[in-house]
Amino acid sequence: MPLTPEEPQIHESAQGPRATAAAGRPASTPRPVPGPRSAASPRPGRPVPGPARPAQPAPRPGVGQSPATGPENRSDQRSTPQLQVIPAPADGALDAAEEALDLLLESGRAPGEVLVLTTGDQHPWTAHELSFGEAAYWAQQDTGDDVFFADATAVERAAARPVVIVAVNGGDDETAARALPSAMARAGVLLIVCGEPDRVAALVGAGV
Repeated sequence: MPLTPEEPQIHESAQGPRATAAAGRPASTPRPVPGPRSAASPRPGRPVPGPARPAQPAPRPGVGQSPATGPENRSDQRSTPQLQVIPAPADGALDAAEEALDLLLESGRAPGEVLVLTTGDQHPWTAHELSFGEAAYWAQQDTGDDVFFADATAVERAAARPVVIVAVNGGDDETAARALPSAMARAGVLLIVCGEPDRVAALVGAGV
C-alpha cells in the first residue's frame, strides 16, 4: 500500500489531554488531568477556530490529503482503510497525532469515532484515567461517546472505530510492528500513523 507522507496544516499548540471530564465522575472532585474533549472545546493555547472551512474534496486512494476526513467518508465500506503517514520525530509524534485529531474533530468527525494509540510513553489522559483502575478506564471506551486513548501494548483490547491514529512516540520495534496491523484491523475508514518516516515505512512494510 503506498504511503502518503504529508505535513499537517495546523497551528502549533500545547500538548495536553482533552477538556471534557469523563462521564460518571463527581463534579466536585478536582482532576489535574481532564478527560478527552469534544470538538467544541479547543485545547488550551489553541486559538478558537474561525469560520467553517470550505468543504474538502473527497479523498482519492494514493493521493495525499489532510487527515481532516469529514462526514462524507463515514459511509465508506472499503474493507481496507486508507493509510496516511504524518512525518514527525519520536518526541513530536504525540503532538502530531493530537494535531491530526484536532483537524478530524474540526471537520465534523465525532469524538467517539476516534481511537488514539501510543507506542511509547502513554498519553497523559491514559495514565491519569488508569489511576482510577482498569475497569473504570475501559468502561469509558465502552460508552463510545468520546475520543479514547490507549497504549499500543493493549491494542487487542481496543474496540474498532472509524479512525485510528497511531503515535510512534518510542517503544521497541516489536511492539510497534505488532500494533500497526491490529490498528489497521480496527480502523474502519482511516489509519493515521505519526512518526519518523524511515521507521514508519519499515514498520508498515513489515506488518501492514
